[in-house]
Amino acid sequence: MYKSLKKRTAAYMLCIAGLSACSGEADVSAELASNLITAEGMIDAFYSFDASSLQPFLSEAGESQASILGYQAWAEGGNYKVLVRAPCVSESADTISCSITVQDDPVVALETGFDVTDTFHVTFEGAVINGVETSSNDQPIYFEARQWVEANLPEVIEGPCKREDGIRVTPGDCARAMHVPKLKPSQ
Repeated sequence: MYKSLKKRTAAYMLCIAGLSACSGEADVSAELASNLITAEGMIDAFYSFDASSLQPFLSEAGESQASILGYQAWAEGGNYKVLVRAPCVSESADTISCSITVQDDPVVALETGFDVTDTFHVTFEGAVINGVETSSNDQPIYFEARQWVEANLPEVIEGPCKREDGIRVTPGDCARAMHVPKLKPSQ
């Protein structure tokens, strides 16, 4: 992953250098280039499935920290496999978005043949990540399956998928429990 980040860094710097020469906004462009590199590094750390690598990126991210660390554990438990990783891009003056298409066990168990794209919306204050939100294009069947589990398998919801203060206690175990083939809502 380091080589990939190094190549992206060089590409960003060339692109930003070209933009700043035309626009005269070198400070803003340098900060954007730096934030793009940081966002790419955060994504590398997320998909390393090593919380100790991800945590430093989230040290100033407030409530996002627990949510994203939990999501990382869920992704690891769900055996997320990166299929397409688009470069991170500037979404607004202080937000960078990074879209990653993945294959994961819970969706594969639903046999839809659809691969989900998750987007991380990384918000910066200066050069520091101060929040991360995620969005995805999950199909309705995914949400229907979750509702089916909630209605028919309370032992899963109160066991490995139990939440405290809105955060799953054992998100990796929850992801593993949710991909069991018997969890299809049509059964």
